[in-house]
Amino acid sequence: MFSLDTTLPAELVPLSWLIGVWEGTGVVHYDDAGTVREHEFGQRVSFSHDGQHYLNYSSTTWLLDESQTPLNAEAGYWRLHRPAQPGDPGPGMLPGVGAAPYPDAEAVETLRRPDGAFEVEVAVIHPGGVSELYLGTVGGARIDLQTDAVMRSASAKEYAAATRLYGLVDGRLLWAWDIAALGNDLRTHASGTLNRVE
Repeated sequence: MFSLDTTLPAELVPLSWLIGVWEGTGVVHYDDAGTVREHEFGQRVSFSHDGQHYLNYSSTTWLLDESQTPLNAEAGYWRLHRPAQPGDPGPGMLPGVGAAPYPDAEAVETLRRPDGAFEVEVAVIHPGGVSELYLGTVGGARIDLQTDAVMRSASAKEYAAATRLYGLVDGRLLWAWDIAALGNDLRTHASGTLNRVE
């Protein structure tokens, strides 16, 4: 059962079903120019908040082998996509000026699109030198994302674009991730099924 945190900022209510720690398994199935790379993995994902207008996100994965070999990690921030306001903190460590924007449900409702969804933005960074900015929508318990920008360090492997889909189905967090990488076009990469553990 999921109960809503009463300290949750109003802006996070559309994303509140993500909050918690999730664990489960998934599978990679990636066709790399005719060579199919396939393996199963374990995953632990955390969504939390610290009173600000974004969710903190982290994910770690490992191969389901005898050694549980570490596979990948990523961290980032999820929030509703909206114009910056004087009351928002930043840039840098500058505090906001004046009242906090979108302090209640009525104010947040002004961000809802005619189709009933809210626009979201997600920033994700990988330890291998890749940073992604996703834009998308949250409607009910479904989130659709696609990269708006991908930055790579000079030492990172080639990675050009991605889409991600998240959904809450029968209390489980299901997700799918397609990528354009290693010279390939956008194609199926990985998916997982996670259960809330905290």
